[in-house]
Amino acid sequence: MAAEPIPTEPSLDDDPAFSLHRGGKLEMRSSIPVRNAEDLSLAYTPGVARVCTAIADNPELAHDYTWTSRVVAVVTDGTAVLGLGDIGPAASMPVMEGKSLLFKEFAGVDSVPIALNCTDVDEIVDTVIRMAPSFGGINLEDISAPRCFEVEDRLRAALDIPVFHDDQHGTAIVTLAALKNAARLVGKDLSELRAVVAGAGASGIAVSKILINAGIGDIALSDSKGLVYEGRDGLNPIKQEIATITNRSRLEGSTEEALRGADVFIGLSGSTVRESCVATMSEDAIVFALSNPTPEVHPEVARRHARVVATGRSDFPNQINNVLAFPGIFRGALDVRAHTITEGMKLAAADALAAIVGDDLSPEYVIPNPFDERVAPAVTEAVAAQARREGVARA
Repeated sequence: MAAEPIPTEPSLDDDPAFSLHRGGKLEMRSSIPVRNAEDLSLAYTPGVARVCTAIADNPELAHDYTWTSRVVAVVTDGTAVLGLGDIGPAASMPVMEGKSLLFKEFAGVDSVPIALNCTDVDEIVDTVIRMAPSFGGINLEDISAPRCFEVEDRLRAALDIPVFHDDQHGTAIVTLAALKNAARLVGKDLSELRAVVAGAGASGIAVSKILINAGIGDIALSDSKGLVYEGRDGLNPIKQEIATITNRSRLEGSTEEALRGADVFIGLSGSTVRESCVATMSEDAIVFALSNPTPEVHPEVARRHARVVATGRSDFPNQINNVLAFPGIFRGALDVRAHTITEGMKLAAADALAAIVGDDLSPEYVIPNPFDERVAPAVTEAVAAQARREGVARA
């Protein structure tokens, strides 16, 4: 009698996601050929010594004769990875590799993913400062709040290259661009809008700040304990600061209570909002339910009461996707050797994104698709031009 076949364990590579990621998504390639002894003598010793000596005499030459002027470090500590939370540096690497992949594919920017095995603010800042001479910019990624604010602020103060926390500013830039077009669609000026932002983490704080800088009428920001307002107990320093420039009506209570009569809802919290509360918003309401994978309110439900609906997902119209912003922002900053990324450069990027939509504006098209080939060049040009206008460009 034939033996029963022994069942085999399924392979992880049976899952196409695992199969795609096997071996990682990146590789290093040389940019010059090494075909013979002469090539080798120029690329390495003795020719390389002449270049090193020249850079030692004039460090600015490193921008022309090394890769530093065109390479970004993508840095994380693995504490706030996508919707996965604190999964650690090793588990964060597929995401960091993905970020580098997007830099290259969408704007031709080379980058190196770096996952740090430390979470202390002083250690993160010190480590990045020490490795900064190897890079032309620092993209901070998936560092939990409120530590992320201090990390970015201290690095911006210490370094003369762009430092950009994408979870904050990428989200904020794309949200502003989409909201500008949504407001245009419903026939309202940004200054007429009252918004409710659910979530006072990195993205919620940054979105609120950029909307205020862009001239929005008012914003009520909420966290897990309710609306943020001056004098509320238990606010950390970051929330105390944002409380001084938001919620001018001094609303108290819950997110859902604040939605009554509001023009805009922006969800960045992972919470849920009942349909009955969305129904209390103003006529021609705008709902950006951006939590992934589950929006605060399902888009089909939101559309029963809102004129414009956006999410963070690719399977619904109007995806608020950071890839619309960060590749072009760094490309523009690197092209002009900007020593920082200013608020004006972020606003210019948002304006450039919004302008791409143009006369094609509709309720299901208030922000370009990430694969629109006009996006990165438009953002690059706008950021570079603004850097020159503000005097932060060195080329």
